[in-house]
Amino acid sequence: MGDRRGMHRYETGPAAPDHDAAAGWEVAHPLGGASLCGVRMAGFRDRIAVGLDKQVLAQPSVVVVIGLGDDPLVVEDDRGERSLCAFVSPLSPGRARVRGERVECIEMRLSPPAAYALLGVSPNELDRPAISLDDLWGRPGQRLRERLAESTAWQRRLDLVDEFLLNRAAGGPSMAPEVAAVWDHIVACRGVVRVDELAASCGWSRKRLWSRFSAQIGLTPKRAAMLVRFDHAARALRAGENPADVALACGYVDQPHLHRDVLAFTGCTPSALATPNSPAA
Repeated sequence: MGDRRGMHRYETGPAAPDHDAAAGWEVAHPLGGASLCGVRMAGFRDRIAVGLDKQVLAQPSVVVVIGLGDDPLVVEDDRGERSLCAFVSPLSPGRARVRGERVECIEMRLSPPAAYALLGVSPNELDRPAISLDDLWGRPGQRLRERLAESTAWQRRLDLVDEFLLNRAAGGPSMAPEVAAVWDHIVACRGVVRVDELAASCGWSRKRLWSRFSAQIGLTPKRAAMLVRFDHAARALRAGENPADVALACGYVDQPHLHRDVLAFTGCTPSALATPNSPAA
């Protein structure tokens, strides 16, 4: 985990490209980033009631959403619907959707090592597409939401979350350095790496790496590499790049290989993923 940085400044602007509606969303984020390594956060407000209806996509981050509005978010997965004020979504959430009206929230994206320290459980234990944050943070998390609701200033809200995370990190568990290093290597290679190479990089046997990595990350090394590669491909597809070019640039054997991975992670084709305003975008 990193050290605390200097005072933050915040800015507001149009929604980030990887969110559903570019128009109508107000976004606030710390210009210098969060104080902890492996943490990205932003605040979102639906200014003109465009509404939210979004498929939860697999990505190489554990996502934490803290609702700030009066109405909870509705999360739908294979087990039905639930209304949650705050939830955690794992690296590979499966089929799930999030809906809401006049949404106002803070979203955090945590690297697996950061999630391991801040959530108090291994990502391996996040066994549903959305887990209530109250089950993980209990009363301290509820008190954080109360304090966030008392303020309407984004700077104050993001500072409160930043301070909360710093306090949790101070007493949180640490991921095995070898596992964290292998994860960083996978990310640096954009997922194009062999498991034997990963084992050699940390001095472990393939079997030991497979066991320790799976227990602490929640995915096998091979699946983690697939996820990181898919994330780069999905971003390129949604930016309008040609699928054949994306397959080549992201290290897939061919375009059908890309097609199979996109279908496995999203349930839709690369062309559907790339369609503006598609449910998976």
